[in-house]
Amino acid sequence: MAQHNAFYAQSGGVTAVINASACGVIEACRQAPDQIGKVYAGHNGIIGALTEDLIDVTQESDESIAALRYTPGGAFGSCRYKLKDIDTHRTQYERLIEVFKAHDIRYFFYNGGGDSADTCLKVSQLSEKLGYPLTAIHVPKTVDNDLPITDNSPGFGSVAKYIATSTREASLDIASMCATSTKVFVLEVMGRHAGWIAAAGGLAGAGEGEPPHLIIFPEVAFDRKAVMARVEESVNKYGYCVIVVSEGARYEDGTFLADAGNTDAFGHRQLGGVAPTLAGMVKQDLGYKYHWAVADYLQRAARHLASKTDVEQAYAVGREAVTLALAGKNAMMPAIRRISQMPYQWDVISAPLAQVANQEKFMPRDFISENGFAITPACREYLSPLIQGEDFPPFENGLPKVAKLKLAKVEQKLPKFTL
Repeated sequence: MAQHNAFYAQSGGVTAVINASACGVIEACRQAPDQIGKVYAGHNGIIGALTEDLIDVTQESDESIAALRYTPGGAFGSCRYKLKDIDTHRTQYERLIEVFKAHDIRYFFYNGGGDSADTCLKVSQLSEKLGYPLTAIHVPKTVDNDLPITDNSPGFGSVAKYIATSTREASLDIASMCATSTKVFVLEVMGRHAGWIAAAGGLAGAGEGEPPHLIIFPEVAFDRKAVMARVEESVNKYGYCVIVVSEGARYEDGTFLADAGNTDAFGHRQLGGVAPTLAGMVKQDLGYKYHWAVADYLQRAARHLASKTDVEQAYAVGREAVTLALAGKNAMMPAIRRISQMPYQWDVISAPLAQVANQEKFMPRDFISENGFAITPACREYLSPLIQGEDFPPFENGLPKVAKLKLAKVEQKLPKFTL
């Protein structure tokens, strides 16, 4: 088999372990020198491919690539840029193929969520139409845990661990002060349409009265009267109330509690702070003193508290993506399969991108309690293995070390392209 080059890029919101997937891809490519020559990374995701802004990963040392495994963020830059349909924006797809041809790129690895899976599928379809031999593999990643087929999405386990830990620690703070101070604490977590991250907050406690006392999921229509009654009941019974709320909490008609009125590059509604919105309702309806916090980027950047399971799975899907490509598989995604619960065992299988792109996996109703405010034992059983184990990064001078890359740029061969 002739030797050709590979392209890797990161897309969408990053995670604590997306670079572990990058490490898996790059190390696997380096172990197949007869088939893969150079590895190029797109600077700022797919935009790097469109603008021929490529990074020569070949110039990075093995030690630097290995360090990606414990480095959060997107090492090569990510982006929120969705390629539109092929028929009306064909020039962009043709530009990608031109760049790939110019640099002899025959392997395309795109690391992202559902929108990225769609992009990967479209690139595969067009390359086939244009007669250019390109193998396109999607590498799964999303903290939202909403990709179909895969048991869970790399990136989610570490966020779940962070949110469960933060919920437990903040709850101890509130409990110690509630007699004379704060009665209600609201923690806002990510999750636009699916409440997986909010559900993870439920792992913080299991016994009667243990927080969180209230979880608000996007899958359950927000009922202000019912929520306030639950808050009041918790304060009266336990002295305080801890709430974990998903940013995507919405009313019966689908309106978000905190719609900022704008959309992002993927066409998603921009959400603007459901925690202060909900805290304001508590103050107005019940008069309790409150505090609120928004986990925001902290939850997806907390590599110091990453789940060992998550790190291992993120690395594994990166390596398997290369295995699939070298086996001639196209328009596929490595997916995690849960083999057994106790002991927890898993492996990696392949999933057709046609069954992944633009699909979302929501919380099953049997994972949410009958009253809609808590997780069920079935949900706890599903979530618990995903936060197991610690994979601490090395520390230096009291702070976690991170990879230091050269990020050497590749000489451009084509005319400039305007997005």
